Amino acid sequence: MPKNPIKERSAKAGLPPGTPVHIAERSEKTKIFVMDYDEKNFRELEVKTADECLPFKKDRKTATWISIYGLQDIKFLEEFGKKFGLHPLVVEDILDTGQRPKMEDYDDYLYIVLKMLIYNEKYRKVETEQMSLILGPNFVVSFQERENGIFDRIRGWIRNSKGRIRKMGADFLAYTLLDAIVDNYFLILEKLGERIEILEESLIKDPSPKTIQAIHKLKREMIVLRKSVWPLREVVNGLERESRSKSPLIRKETSIYLRDVYDHTIQVIDNVETSRDIVSGMVDIYLSSVSNRLNEVMKVLTIIGTIFIPLTFITGLYGMNFRYMPELEHPVGYFAVLGGMLILAILMLIYFRKKKWL
Repeated sequence: MPKNPIKERSAKAGLPPGTPVHIAERSEKTKIFVMDYDEKNFRELEVKTADECLPFKKDRKTATWISIYGLQDIKFLEEFGKKFGLHPLVVEDILDTGQRPKMEDYDDYLYIVLKMLIYNEKYRKVETEQMSLILGPNFVVSFQERENGIFDRIRGWIRNSKGRIRKMGADFLAYTLLDAIVDNYFLILEKLGERIEILEESLIKDPSPKTIQAIHKLKREMIVLRKSVWPLREVVNGLERESRSKSPLIRKETSIYLRDVYDHTIQVIDNVETSRDIVSGMVDIYLSSVSNRLNEVMKVLTIIGTIFIPLTFITGLYGMNFRYMPELEHPVGYFAVLGGMLILAILMLIYFRKKKWL
């Protein structure tokens, strides 16, 4: 059962602003990987301390990507924040993994919060992970709770010098990471779309209590997806404004790529809203299907009851204990009554069929 985010945030109640408190469901042991490159040179290494990362900040000739996985080591993150000149509120937000996607300008760097979505094939559900980005003049620092494969392709591009990424700066690297997250939203929507199609077939053929449970689970996942995507539009808009304002952090050449990400974000939002409408309508379809099934059952029972009403009357009539009843003494009276009841039932069935009640 997922944790209550409001209850988790209550751990910070009463603490001074900027106090770092790790708020997350899960997190790995802290690991730091560095990729430093320019158009001709590249090196990749794993470091242990913030001091080992500091030279990459000062070297303005290359672009550097510092990937930090695991947010449990609060002391390391505080030290890293001091070495890189991060505001205490930024460090606090990095550790609080329930942040809304946003972009904040701190003059020397940009702080960006994004939501990464991972589809768990085993449990058939969408899992959310926060990623924080620090974009400086020549470096990008990414903070994640755990490793996943979303950025593996980008690392391959850097290692093999494919595309423009080695020729461009840190701002293009930040765009590439943002684009990978948005592209992954399309994969999540594809998975959810397959589940929606299966549920639609189940609703038409055989709706059951399990079906309505699956619908409610899907609705919750669509809400999570919507909360992750909608604010992202503001983030991309903010980055575009930075490029138009001649910010030294985002060059004009990167602006056109950010517009492309913005278009993809709008497409994701449209698809999310469409899927939400479909899932919301499934509840009405379920109720209608159950009601129609009940109506069909009641119709069959009503027809059976209607057929037996006159038959019951006849049997009741001849079941009266009168001494003088002419038909009782007739040799074929019993068979005549049974035949009449059969003919009456057949005539009623023909009438129902003609009225299209059957």
